[in-house]
Amino acid sequence: MAEYKVPLKEMSFLLYEVFKADDMWQKLPKLAEQVDKETAQAILQECAKIAEQELDPIARQGDEIGVSFKDGVVTTAPGYKEAFNTYAEGGWTALGGDVNYGGMGMPKMLTAMHEEMLCSADISFALYPVLTAGAALSLAKHGSEELKERYLTRMYAGDWSASMCLTESHSGSDLGIIRTKAIPQDDGSYSITGNKIFITGGEHDLTENIVHLVLAKLPDAPAGPRGISLFLVPKFNVNDDETLGEYNNVSCGSIEHKMGIHASATCVMNFDDSKGFLIGELNKGLACMFTMMNFERIGVGIQGLSAAVRSYQNALEYAKDRLQGRALDSKTNGVKNPNQEADSIMVHGDVRRMLLNMKALNEGSRALSSYISMQLDYATYGEGEEQAKGETLAALMTPIAKAFFTDLGFENTVTGQQVFGGHGYIREWGQEQLVRDARITQIYEGTNGIQAMDLLMRKVAGSKGAMLKVFTDEVNTFIESNSHDQAMSEFITPLAAAVTDLTELTTDLLSKSQDDINELGASANDYLHVFGYTAMAFVWAKMAQVSLSQQQNNGESGEDFYQSKVHTARYFFTRLLPRRLSLIASAKSGSECLFAIDDELF
Repeated sequence: MAEYKVPLKEMSFLLYEVFKADDMWQKLPKLAEQVDKETAQAILQECAKIAEQELDPIARQGDEIGVSFKDGVVTTAPGYKEAFNTYAEGGWTALGGDVNYGGMGMPKMLTAMHEEMLCSADISFALYPVLTAGAALSLAKHGSEELKERYLTRMYAGDWSASMCLTESHSGSDLGIIRTKAIPQDDGSYSITGNKIFITGGEHDLTENIVHLVLAKLPDAPAGPRGISLFLVPKFNVNDDETLGEYNNVSCGSIEHKMGIHASATCVMNFDDSKGFLIGELNKGLACMFTMMNFERIGVGIQGLSAAVRSYQNALEYAKDRLQGRALDSKTNGVKNPNQEADSIMVHGDVRRMLLNMKALNEGSRALSSYISMQLDYATYGEGEEQAKGETLAALMTPIAKAFFTDLGFENTVTGQQVFGGHGYIREWGQEQLVRDARITQIYEGTNGIQAMDLLMRKVAGSKGAMLKVFTDEVNTFIESNSHDQAMSEFITPLAAAVTDLTELTTDLLSKSQDDINELGASANDYLHVFGYTAMAFVWAKMAQVSLSQQQNNGESGEDFYQSKVHTARYFFTRLLPRRLSLIASAKSGSECLFAIDDELF
């Protein structure tokens, strides 16, 4: 496998040229004192060193050896504890944390790129600190002052890690039927008893304590999701002097044997009269947990992108070195590489197609991730209408981030494997690990089908199209502002058509659903991808605008970078954006063909 190289140039291009993040940070009072361009650049550069020098070297061994389980104890792969200590000592566990409890308070636009680096180097390692960051976010927003003082500071320091405990063997995404019980105690705590499965980082040897956020129900709680409460349950209780106390009857029953992410401990967790502390209000736990879940859903989308980025880097290096066959035009134009027995496979149209597909979709996903992260920053640190718009767009596009990025991510890891041919199927080259690691991203944190339903039914139909209009209004404003720029017409014209098509499809589906609600379920997956390609067209047009301007203003300065951006934008609009047309046709085909067949006839 090629050594991972962090795409710092790409990240800086998005932050400072496309989205003007440094200007935004200075305009938001809550961020102005925390971050500026120099600070952000230093953070990205240092994080790149961690990813390239500490995490990348242990990823292969982590996949080969994985985690081990014996007598309730989980041991991580060789090198992981040392790497985690280095990571924590560098302060990275506090990067996006609340400044009032020892966090650095960095914006999501920055932490999202930090996550991409970690996951491209090793998704398995990244899961430990990223889950902790999500739990800390939920605790910071909903926890009592006492809980925040006691637990957040140690989580940000990297002394303690965290997990989210939702799923039970009989209830996957249907959390309303969980059976884990919470019994009130005289001291204000709760006795938590139950079993959870698929718990990432539920047990390991990286930190001295693990803080579990557990969904449970009181005996008299309302039925369904309305009766769920959220509790903080530590592996070890914490004494008043903040030293670790007695064991809290939290145990790992086993670890899951998985297709990928072998170095990530995925555990069956047992809670047996374990002491827990309420987070937020009783019976409002799902709302509290969604703070973490939405953070993780965007993070999972970044995992999909990260695996695809690594796959592209490997495939590109291989394609340039691999000699096989001759260019089709060699008879008329001469061989491309006359001093070798064959040309590199870069001369073959299908190889170039695969590489350009990966390049265009990866760079588009990173740009769209930055756009969504920007909305989260406005939602978190903005005020008034600006904040409200950020909240709407972040909520609308969270399922896009999770599902669209991971579908494309898996597609691109498989494509990278295909570039290698037979070598892509061999473990030593690393491509098959990326395929296995990326596959889970389409499943956990709510399957992509659930994300599609969230987008179409809850966000779009639930708001009667109002949330979508916030997005399309912004895109149409951009289209109008560039409508007279001849150089931009090749991007603006198809973007305008895509937005019109998305609006018309939305109107059509919402109208049909008035008579048959199944229309939404039948078309949701196609709709999400239509939306995804349209949103990606928007950010690609923005990247093209900046790149064309830079080419005109700077001459040869950075010419190759901006020329590559313009060519890749053209490729996306010419070869990839048309995918939406077949998706629209499929979405409009209706639900009858799905439900006309009886279950017994499948």
